[in-house]
Amino acid sequence: MSDETAKIVVLGAGGHGKAILDLILAHGGWQAAGVVDAAPKVATLLGLPVLGDESALAGLVRAGITRAHPAIGANAQRLAAAARLTAAGFTLPALIHPAAITGHGATIGEGTAVLARAVIGPDTRLGRLVLVNTGAIIEHDCILDDAVHIAPGAVLTGGVRVGAGAMIGAGAVIRPGVTIGTGAIIGAGAAVLADVPPGATVAGVPAKALPEPSPP
Repeated sequence: MSDETAKIVVLGAGGHGKAILDLILAHGGWQAAGVVDAAPKVATLLGLPVLGDESALAGLVRAGITRAHPAIGANAQRLAAAARLTAAGFTLPALIHPAAITGHGATIGEGTAVLARAVIGPDTRLGRLVLVNTGAIIEHDCILDDAVHIAPGAVLTGGVRVGAGAMIGAGAVIRPGVTIGTGAIIGAGAAVLADVPPGATVAGVPAKALPEPSPP
């Protein structure tokens, strides 16, 4: 990589932005070019400059910095931010913390982030813009579709399938072979023993569907 192409811009100056900057600083192969944010509230993040709002992106591309990462935890917002970065001329490399473990045959899509001490098992497939947070375990033969978020400490045992945009809460455990539907939400600490329909929210041990909120 040239100096310019090794640099990467982080979009998002919140807590997840810190986690992504920490990954980049630990990586060795990437250099953090700075941070942009839709509405900056701080001047620096982990000692690196917040360069302004998203109007700064065009100038960065003109300067030859064309790699970026949408450091936003919320799945829909991360997807939207990725689309804006791509339209501005950035590519979205996958980012893997050096303290993560990736098994043989695993594939990781563009814009995906795998944070420290996460484990990606053999022959697992991660789509685009997936977030595997600190200490999560994705065992062998799992398939995660685009823009899935696996929160810290969650465990997906072998052969789990997770639909696009689903959220697996911190410390949740998913039984082997279970399918989590598109856009589903799994509560923190849940034990999921059966398939979860698209859009459902489940929680508890064993996990059960939460009631729909009453209309106002």
